[in-house]
Amino acid sequence: MNILDITWTADPAIFSIGTKEIRWYALAFALGFAIGYKIVERMWKRENINPKWIDPLLYYTILGTVIGSRLGHCLFYDPVHYLSNPIDILKVWEGGLASHGGVLGIIIAVYFYSRNVSRRSMLWTFDKLVTPTGLVAAMIRLGNLMNHEVYGQPTAQPWGFRFIENLHLWRQGAEPVFSVPSHPTQIYEAICYLLIFALCMWLYFKKDAWKKEGFIFGIFMMGIFISRFFIEFLKNNQEAFEEGMALNMGQLLSIPFILLGGYFALRKKKEMRH
Repeated sequence: MNILDITWTADPAIFSIGTKEIRWYALAFALGFAIGYKIVERMWKRENINPKWIDPLLYYTILGTVIGSRLGHCLFYDPVHYLSNPIDILKVWEGGLASHGGVLGIIIAVYFYSRNVSRRSMLWTFDKLVTPTGLVAAMIRLGNLMNHEVYGQPTAQPWGFRFIENLHLWRQGAEPVFSVPSHPTQIYEAICYLLIFALCMWLYFKKDAWKKEGFIFGIFMMGIFISRFFIEFLKNNQEAFEEGMALNMGQLLSIPFILLGGYFALRKKKEMRH
């Protein structure tokens, strides 16, 4: 296969209603949450949990994800600009979400959910919440693919993608300016996250690993962030300050989550042997 055959010309928008666009990214995000909600409903029935607890979990999770992702991008990747221009933090339509911030936002949201709604441990909630999250993460990465963003460094591999670099101008009628063939890291991550999703589903529904609180959560955190850590080596840096760093910001932020996941996974593994 000629590497130039994979020329990615997908339009980020599915269709427009007046001046408003319905984008693939938003659809992928919403679809991931909708499917995740149905999976959590199955968990609720399996464990005979109070049905009044499920909708608040969705609301807390969405708020934690959106607020945490936005604040994570602003504070991790460009704090000088956003702290000097705090009103720009609200301009989410200009782009800029960080998955690590989203995870932190969800952790905080689960704290309040566990305290105010379920009155159960945070690990009890996390084991249920992370099981479908791999699917949501994969859907978001496919949304990034449709947006021609978060792709990797140049590659000579036959599956290298040529992305449109002047996407905004191209959508206004200009001729496209393509990148050199590059690693489609959005697809790499989506595949990894789908595998982690399948593993967590198997652990929950086939192995009843939810009975050991924190084990599924630990496996998920290790799987997601180890994958992210190594795929980051193939990505372009998101910000100029990352140039020359041995590990970029995404990798540095992944390390605490890997350690956290390893702690819970190994601790519960030892308990399961006794």
